[in-house]
Amino acid sequence: MSSRYYLLTCAINDMSYNVGSVEAKWQKFWEERQSFKAVPDSESKKYYVLSMFPYPSGRIHMGHVRNYTLGDVVARYKRAQGYNVLHPMGWDAFGLPAENAARDSKTHPAVWTRNNIDTMREELKRMGLSIDWSREIATCDASYYKHQQKLFLDFLKAGLAYRKEAWVNWDPVDQTVLANEQVIEGRGWRSGAPVERRLLSQWFFKITAFADELLEALKTLERWPEKVRIMQENWIGRSEGVYVKFQLAGNGGGFGNFSFIEVFTTRPDTLFGASFLAISPNHPFAETLAKTDPGLADFLSECNRMGTSEAAIEQAEKKGYNTGLFVIHPFDGSWRLPVYVANFVLMEYGTGAIFGCPAHDQRDLDFARKYSLPVKPVVLPPDANAENFAITEKAYTGDGKLYNSGFMNGLSVPEAIRAAISKIEQSQLGKGAVLFRLRDWGISRQRYWGCPIPVIHCAACGVVPVPEKDLPVVLPEDVMFDKPGNPLDHHPVWKNVKCPVCGKAARRETDTFDTFVDSSWYFARYCSATDPDHPVSEKEAKYWLPVDQYVGGVEHAILHLLYSRFFTRAMKSTGHIHIDEPFSGLFTQGMVCHESYKDEDGKWLYPEEVQKKPDGTAVHKETGRPVLVGRIEVMSKSKKNVVDPGRIIDKYGADTARLFMLSDSPPERDLEWTEAGVEGCWRYINRLWKTVVSPRFELAPKGSPKPAELSEAAGRVLHTIHRSIAEVSGDLDKFHFNRAVARLRELSNALDELDGKGKGEAWVMRKGLETLVRLANPMMPHISEELWQLLGHDTPLTETPWPKADPTLLTEDSVTVAVQVNGRLRATLTLPRGLEEKEAEKAALANANVQRALAGNTPKKIIVVQDKIVSIVA
Repeated sequence: MSSRYYLLTCAINDMSYNVGSVEAKWQKFWEERQSFKAVPDSESKKYYVLSMFPYPSGRIHMGHVRNYTLGDVVARYKRAQGYNVLHPMGWDAFGLPAENAARDSKTHPAVWTRNNIDTMREELKRMGLSIDWSREIATCDASYYKHQQKLFLDFLKAGLAYRKEAWVNWDPVDQTVLANEQVIEGRGWRSGAPVERRLLSQWFFKITAFADELLEALKTLERWPEKVRIMQENWIGRSEGVYVKFQLAGNGGGFGNFSFIEVFTTRPDTLFGASFLAISPNHPFAETLAKTDPGLADFLSECNRMGTSEAAIEQAEKKGYNTGLFVIHPFDGSWRLPVYVANFVLMEYGTGAIFGCPAHDQRDLDFARKYSLPVKPVVLPPDANAENFAITEKAYTGDGKLYNSGFMNGLSVPEAIRAAISKIEQSQLGKGAVLFRLRDWGISRQRYWGCPIPVIHCAACGVVPVPEKDLPVVLPEDVMFDKPGNPLDHHPVWKNVKCPVCGKAARRETDTFDTFVDSSWYFARYCSATDPDHPVSEKEAKYWLPVDQYVGGVEHAILHLLYSRFFTRAMKSTGHIHIDEPFSGLFTQGMVCHESYKDEDGKWLYPEEVQKKPDGTAVHKETGRPVLVGRIEVMSKSKKNVVDPGRIIDKYGADTARLFMLSDSPPERDLEWTEAGVEGCWRYINRLWKTVVSPRFELAPKGSPKPAELSEAAGRVLHTIHRSIAEVSGDLDKFHFNRAVARLRELSNALDELDGKGKGEAWVMRKGLETLVRLANPMMPHISEELWQLLGHDTPLTETPWPKADPTLLTEDSVTVAVQVNGRLRATLTLPRGLEEKEAEKAALANANVQRALAGNTPKKIIVVQDKIVSIVA
């Protein structure tokens, strides 16, 4: 559209901003021009921007709007800086919600999922995101999970995938394994049934093979938030300690196959404070004893009704069962410790056995008090007296000197740990070791809507990988959801196959992958999303990887991000990619929050059902009845404190929604959504529109040279323009998006200082408006493109380089200096930069407000800080 035709259209529309038509126009333009299609170019520097892909639940929410706006600002900014940008989008499309929807609404999960994808794709496109949609993926497509199955087989061959029996959370109603996160207060999150512990054969990824490397490499992730690195470090949990053998006492020193119980401890310095030994309910010794002890068998059954997560175990009441057996203390052959089976001891960590030192571990203290066991302190705090120091309700876990500890008396805790390990090794009762809290990743799920695990179970040959030529193993479509459990187990045909090795009747694996597997490598698939033969094209992977900037919620700090780091290393070790770390930079945005509302009956209300009054109270729009205004909380469907992005875009446009997401608070913090804030952004967009469409005076022609002479105002504004370029660029580099928005507003205000009467002001005004819309483009892409065209430019901003600041214009010739009288601000002066002290004093004393404040008194003292402040004491 020519600028002449455009001006005519504006005149007809009375210069009002038709947000709907403008945004639709530019979205169509970008799509037809393929403005964001990413093609490798060895001559161009690349930049890979990725926001965490969404689960297609039905509609986008404000969290999506914020997340994808942040990523889009980075993508547009880097593209303008000359980078070859990859900015893709896809769908984390497998998962239990789709299967539950199928059960509830008699809809096939594939139909439910694909309908939601179609809806959400159109909603995201309305946001004006600079996405390369040609690389779109959905994890439920066989074209995607075919390659995931190939990766699994490669991992299996490399020893990075294996099968073993493991204790899991089992929902007896849904008849499926639940992740720890799906166990709520000991019950299945969907069925509400009490969760049981079951020992099942499960598939695992050997993430522990990279434990040391995953931990050490955190130091190299300098562009990750420190809190995320700390969370991962704690999750991996490297512990230096010692294995110790506690010999069983009595019965000739043997009980079946057991003559000792081995413990791993990081605090061997506290061994002289031991008062009991406890083993896990799933410890082989506990299971052996239960065969002849009905009371213990009942206790083990009770323990197995708990969840397997550490959180569930930590929150549960600490219970134990006294076996009646004793072990011999490793440092004193005459000292006997009772052996308990305890519900808080994890079989999965260490050896499944601990020694309890109640004085210096709160969990052990609680247990000891419950069962009347001794509490003997062995670490003396620096300010305590050994004669009267005692433990009451709280264990002492700090530093100090050892006492009551034989050969370790007087040693510091680190010294005592080393001495204890040395003694244990010399006595041949154990050996120093390093242990990790990290456990191998259980990837089996007993559900239909997931990627099939590509193995076959043969009675003669065992577990047989599906031949690569037979991939993908495709989910059957004709499944029924009328029975509890996994529909693949009930399918009459799909699971029955011939063994690829011997040809005999065999059975497919009916477990499917944990959906975290799907999301652990999608970033790599984007590099060559349409390659039919390889998970990742070597050429494109080498060009695009790693991701330069990843954007997503901090709630994924542990599982998703850690699993992706493992997958990257596993893919490298099997020859698929060349990198160790998937994401060079990580940014975790805050949540979007809103007030919550309830009616008189305690029912949650949507914000659009509520009318707020000036005094802060609220009423129901339809009934006029009072409404209880609740706390500002994270938006959630359950509390109905959600705002529909579609409604906001319909009313105000995508640019307004984007601007609000960027301007209201730093992006790493939670953001409160308010209608007043959105309306403020809408007013600024209209102000920007009118400033360009209806300037107060005629602008200089496009491309005209800089005038030889500028008025004082024009010179001052020109400095502001170039300072704005430098400051907005710096803010975008640092993710200070709210500051960048504030700079745009400041530049708008500065342009208002020009009246067109001074020399060069028409040129400076054009320069300022062109700069303003260019700087606004990453944040408000639609209106900035339209205004850029209105200003006479044929090349769109998507193809226009980022403006550069003139370094000679970044320093103002004048500065604003504050003037205080007796500590109170009385005036601000605009003075030449570097003005001598006496001249600054003279200017300050001549100011009328300063003279009134002095009230005729002679200053006793004047302090001048050059270019900053003049302080007068009278």
